[in-house]
Amino acid sequence: MTLGHGSTADRRAAALGLAAGFGLDQLLGDPRRGHPVAGFGAVAARLERRTWADRRAPGVLHVGVLVAGTAGLGALAERAVRGRPVARLLLTAAATWTVLGGRSLQREARTLARQLSADDLPAARRQIRNLVGRDPSELDAEQLARACVESVAENTADAVVAPLVWGALLGLPGLLGYRAVNTLDAMVGHRSPRYRRFGWAAARLDDVANWVPARVCGLLTVALAPLVGGRPGDAWRAWRRDAGQHPSPNAGVVEATAAGALGVRLGGRNVYGGVVEDRGVLGRGRTVAVADIAPAARLSLLVGVASALLATGLRAVAGRER
Repeated sequence: MTLGHGSTADRRAAALGLAAGFGLDQLLGDPRRGHPVAGFGAVAARLERRTWADRRAPGVLHVGVLVAGTAGLGALAERAVRGRPVARLLLTAAATWTVLGGRSLQREARTLARQLSADDLPAARRQIRNLVGRDPSELDAEQLARACVESVAENTADAVVAPLVWGALLGLPGLLGYRAVNTLDAMVGHRSPRYRRFGWAAARLDDVANWVPARVCGLLTVALAPLVGGRPGDAWRAWRRDAGQHPSPNAGVVEATAAGALGVRLGGRNVYGGVVEDRGVLGRGRTVAVADIAPAARLSLLVGVASALLATGLRAVAGRER
């Protein structure tokens, strides 16, 4: 394989690394042991013991230190392999594999579908905890299926499209920095009494980081709707009509377009930590059934493949060396 010379070679290597990392994720899924994201989470938890206070300013400091530090490590690593295309390819592939979660997302969804098909509600309620934060104890099969489809749609944007977009735009600092942002949002960005103020910065930064990727995910979902038996027009109308009802400016886009593409109705009443949240009605189709989980997982894979192709092309032609 000839990559060329100089910065062009580095761009090509980085682009191929994104593609290879996506392939590794689909082939192997998340690393079983020693996952770097888990290591980052452990560091963040230790730092939180020193930085936590029931105010916004300490939360800003907490997020700033961790995100800047992680992105900075990516920049240093990228500089270390500048002018060494093979090393750049391998490093980018490893980082991309580490930050993506598409294969694991699809596996979790299909496991839940099997449990629901076997009428094993206790197992399905335990399984759904790997995908959502809502209380599953009173959810029936249709509600569990809806929760699964919603999570698959949202996490396709968060765990696949967004890392690839930021990797295409900013290389290793984008890949690692985005994963730091998204992990911190999951750790401290929710509206519990402890994190309502401290987690404000993590939640807002995650909204900003996902704004463009969510809309890329939405557009790809619209375009790919026919491959799961849907119509692009239905997905587009659901986006324009319903996305704004969701409390998240980004999850509303990807869940509404998925609902339209799959011909189902998502959203509604959910319970998080004893707090009831109404996410509006997304889509105008039928109630979600267990049989809709497999098409949702397939749509997630298709969107992932398309976003990997886009990211690879963008990095190859527009990646700028720092």
